[in-house]
Amino acid sequence: MLKKELRNCGMLWAILLPGLLVLILFKIAPLFGLVIAFEKYSTFQGIFDSEWVGLENFRTILLDPYTWQVAKNTVLLAFWTLVVSFPIPIIFALLLNELKMRRLKKVVQSVSFFPYFISVAVAVNILTSFVSPSDGILNIILNQFGIESIHFMAESSWFRPLYVFLHVWQSFGYSAIVYISAMTGIDPGLYEAASIDGSNRWQKVLHITLPALIPIIITMFIVNLGSILSVDINKVLLMQNPSTYSTSDVLQTYIYRMAFGSTGFPNYSLGTALSLIQSLIAFALVMTTNWVSGKVSEKSVF
Repeated sequence: MLKKELRNCGMLWAILLPGLLVLILFKIAPLFGLVIAFEKYSTFQGIFDSEWVGLENFRTILLDPYTWQVAKNTVLLAFWTLVVSFPIPIIFALLLNELKMRRLKKVVQSVSFFPYFISVAVAVNILTSFVSPSDGILNIILNQFGIESIHFMAESSWFRPLYVFLHVWQSFGYSAIVYISAMTGIDPGLYEAASIDGSNRWQKVLHITLPALIPIIITMFIVNLGSILSVDINKVLLMQNPSTYSTSDVLQTYIYRMAFGSTGFPNYSLGTALSLIQSLIAFALVMTTNWVSGKVSEKSVF
């Protein structure tokens, strides 16, 4: 049986094996390290010999007022990122789909897709130059209207808008591909029938295109909601500075400082405990959203 399977599907298994090994080594195997969250972990004693403390690390985390502050920052940052960035690719895909000039459509899609390939470091550097208080184009425009230059990167109130803007700029073109692909599967006969009935382009979008996209929109919303507590730590670390900590310090940066911070002795147990709490909340959000979606629209991921 095994020989027959290898003979018939050997090439498929060979293609699958590298990805499967990566999944096991870097996704599944590290899950056993979560036991650190229930120990007073010491790198000298190791996982098996470290003192077992049960839920003490979780108690310490939940009783720390600063945990709730960074949790609030994380939720607000992720919430505004989701609210702003989720509908933009849908709107962009709908507008691009209505473009009749094929060459222009390809150019626009390529240009919108390009920022996705720019590294976070380069993207943050571009943003910093764009909002520079001395020679940034945004402040130059403000000065033309008699408004004094604003040090955007040093003001905590501007951190979230700048983060959301940078996220949208880098991701909307890539995210739109999913919806553009879904539109290609819509039966052209539906549009022809609507034209015969006298429907205009807006009515076709409203009654044909959007309903056809609802399943993929729901799926993408559930996927995005699952990462609502996960912000781009690299982007945050590159954008934040001590003057913006009140809004820019999030769970990921807090965990990073606890587990790998250069100041003080690293506390892997507290970092793991907080990371586990974050993952459980995200899992609960995904399951709840999926359940509500199944009840309201009869469409769910699983």
